[in-house]
Amino acid sequence: MVGSGRLYGTVAVGGFRRYATYRAATAAGVFTNTVFGVILVYTYLALWDERPRLGGYDQAQAVTYAWLGQALYATLAIQGGGAEKELMSRIRTGEIAVDLYRPADLQLWWLAGDLGRSVFQLLGRGVIPFTFGAVFFTMALPRSAATWAAFVVAVALAMVVSFAIRYLAALAMFWLMDDRGINQTVMIAGVFCSGMVLPLNAFPEEIGSVVRALPWAAQLQVPADVLMGETSLWTAYAFQAGWAVALLALGRLLQAAATRRVVVQGG
Repeated sequence: MVGSGRLYGTVAVGGFRRYATYRAATAAGVFTNTVFGVILVYTYLALWDERPRLGGYDQAQAVTYAWLGQALYATLAIQGGGAEKELMSRIRTGEIAVDLYRPADLQLWWLAGDLGRSVFQLLGRGVIPFTFGAVFFTMALPRSAATWAAFVVAVALAMVVSFAIRYLAALAMFWLMDDRGINQTVMIAGVFCSGMVLPLNAFPEEIGSVVRALPWAAQLQVPADVLMGETSLWTAYAFQAGWAVALLALGRLLQAAATRRVVVQGG
């Protein structure tokens, strides 16, 4: 068990280091997220001028939500582009057979690598835009270290939920063998259902009640509410952990079916 833990820890570190080598891409991402953050914030300010307390947020909370979205955009691969992208490619080319021969669990291997990527993207691409927002705009940030610690836990759970969603999408390649439709679905669902464009709390109730119950809400809306004290920790963690367990379990089932398919095709 200890040896397995070290293995997946090494994979996670490798994922972190791998993305740390893309310095130019990281710098470009920081710039892009900062610019989009400014645009989104001024859009929110205009909207909240017309609709004060929209979704239960005041302007400072809306601004905080906007910058948090930019900080977590790459961290959670909201539009895709994390571990699932490489996994889809390996399934399409047949290299996935090599992965299945490894003395390691396929799902845990890719989860560890994606968590390493997520941590790097949070530190390398997320912190600077969020700090920029805190310096130049009025944000609703907690003063309590305990709240920040609770927020870190919520982000960690969001990383797992994000991976679980994208892992399911990647496994669909075993049957579809074309990633274009899958990637488009991941991108559209990620942007709309996670609340990247508008907080899910601000959606009309008929739609909002549905999207807030979906797993994408665990990625941005829940961590934002934890940070701003708009939800109880037990409710937030239970929602995130529940979806993480359910999606990872579903991934296990789909993985087992896909593995049987590879064995049958490969003789």
